[in-house]
Amino acid sequence: MVNTTIVLKPKEQWRSGMTFEKLVAEMDRALQFPGFPNTWTMPIRNRLDMLLTGVKTVVGIKISGTDLTTIQKLGEEIETIVQGVPGTRSVYAERVAQGYFTDIRVDREKAARYGLTVGDVEEVIQSAIGGENITRTIEGRERYPVNVRYERGLRSDLDALRRVLVATPSGAQIPLGQVADIRFATGPSMIRDENGLLAGYVYIDMGGRDLGGYVKDARAAVESKLPLSVGYHLTWTGQYEYKQRAEERLALVVPVTLLVILVLLYMNTGSAVETGIILLAVPFSAVGAIWLLYGLGYNMSIAVWVGLIALMGVDAETGVFMLLYLDLAYKEMRAGGRMKSWQDLKEAIVHGAVKRVRPKFMTVGVMFMGLVPIMWSTGTGADVMKRIAAPMIGGIFTSFIMELAVYPAIYAIWKGYEVRKLAKMEASNLP
Repeated sequence: MVNTTIVLKPKEQWRSGMTFEKLVAEMDRALQFPGFPNTWTMPIRNRLDMLLTGVKTVVGIKISGTDLTTIQKLGEEIETIVQGVPGTRSVYAERVAQGYFTDIRVDREKAARYGLTVGDVEEVIQSAIGGENITRTIEGRERYPVNVRYERGLRSDLDALRRVLVATPSGAQIPLGQVADIRFATGPSMIRDENGLLAGYVYIDMGGRDLGGYVKDARAAVESKLPLSVGYHLTWTGQYEYKQRAEERLALVVPVTLLVILVLLYMNTGSAVETGIILLAVPFSAVGAIWLLYGLGYNMSIAVWVGLIALMGVDAETGVFMLLYLDLAYKEMRAGGRMKSWQDLKEAIVHGAVKRVRPKFMTVGVMFMGLVPIMWSTGTGADVMKRIAAPMIGGIFTSFIMELAVYPAIYAIWKGYEVRKLAKMEASNLP
């Protein structure tokens, strides 16, 4: 694993039309080395992902089972399958069973003929081949260990290792090859243990699409092309774990938020009909939020959901504000005895809606002045803030237009029944 930190120039010095995604794509095409698949991520995010999930890429697959060789084989097959999934930039399966080692096995019988124990031979192996710290030097505030072992030429191959001398109790020096079998061997390069099973990782770097859609397609491809033996299973991890946990929380938070808004509105208005009319602002605002997200190329994320939840509260506020003026105008004309016909109702609605556009503009204008500058912000946290602000900006815009155009019509339909009822009562009371 090689970590390279790339320091970018300020965006105003970038080529025209250059974006972060295009830059990553260009560097990915230019930097291709055999055995080194590229993984593009932010340094701090990389460290956090490794600490929290053990996977240093956006998506990872944990293969759990009882045999490392089988786990490696499954990883290699997954590597081939996932490479064909749209959005895959690179994929690498750990070679957990392909470590190369120098295997030194001490022959107890041969060692015993020279009066040597296994510990005596291993001590020579450790000190002469592996090296042993015998002291350390002090250079001011710096400390350096002094390690003693054979020079590289005397331990660079098997024949050289076999000629390493072992001192016997009698004082004789015998070659290591006479008391030990030395050969190259393959074995586990690393052994991971999770939930009582051996594990191997597949690292996947993806881009150009949303995380949830990519994992869905990749999982479907793996499940359809890779039958798993009994005792082996796959776990999708990485940032996908964050998404799953967030979806579980949002499945609770969103309904609770809507319920709280509903209760508060009903307590404020005392009318189920008025509460329903105010909540119509939610689908009105969803139109603008979704279109703006689509236009900006933003995928659904936790930040976007936070913006949508905040938008629900803003919708309720602007809806209450609009309905308040309609109600005031209606009640004022009715108290004055002037609510006798459809024309009177229309006049009240015009008075409540059109004549009160200025406060509505002021409310929405203040929101825009606070949110729109975020879309031009740069620096740390700007990407997250943009995804929070974008649905609110788009939603407030369409909610503002539709509340002015649609709310009066819905209010007229609702109150129209009451006006007709009043007109019939007055007609029946005439002599």
